[in-house]
Amino acid sequence: MKTIIAAHASLLAAVLVTFALPLGDARAGDLPLVFNGEDLSGWKVPKDNIWWKAENGILSVRSGPGRQGSTLWTQRQYRNFVMEFEFRFGQGTVDSGIFVRDSHEQIQIGISGSLKRDMTASPYIAGEGYPVEAKGVSGCLRQDEWNRMTIVAIDHNYSVWLNGKHVLSYDSATAAEQGPVGIQLHGKRDMAIDYRKIALAELN
Repeated sequence: MKTIIAAHASLLAAVLVTFALPLGDARAGDLPLVFNGEDLSGWKVPKDNIWWKAENGILSVRSGPGRQGSTLWTQRQYRNFVMEFEFRFGQGTVDSGIFVRDSHEQIQIGISGSLKRDMTASPYIAGEGYPVEAKGVSGCLRQDEWNRMTIVAIDHNYSVWLNGKHVLSYDSATAAEQGPVGIQLHGKRDMAIDYRKIALAELN
């Protein structure tokens, strides 16, 4: 166990040095973009898409009370990775998030449907709910402006930075080893959220 922990710490330290995460200086320009800002190339677009629109560098995500949920998955699969993007809350009760390698585990963005409060940057695990809550989010989350989030997934560990502040480190006992990364839109919500500068890189 100590060997595994040490390996995780070593790889995470390398990521922090490479992308200057503790200083809040990591930029999407440091990573390969997976969203080109013009169309949904590189993503698995749902049939009869009514949720996802790419225009002027922004991924606009819209739902409604009568609509089912949707997930926009990367075509590529990832093991260890670092993901960075910016998001901005729109109208309504925003309930979105980033699925990590499958649809069972995600990093929440916005209001939890079960807890009825903002759980941005916290992990949601299917069958468990929210095992921990990200720390210090209320002090750095911008409700009416763009926010920058960085997610580092190394084996079973998820680490999250919000606007340059480290707010989460969580070890999941049920994390998938490999899979696509998804942007989740909860169904039957009258809501809007925008994403931009979505970058994603595999870690060796």
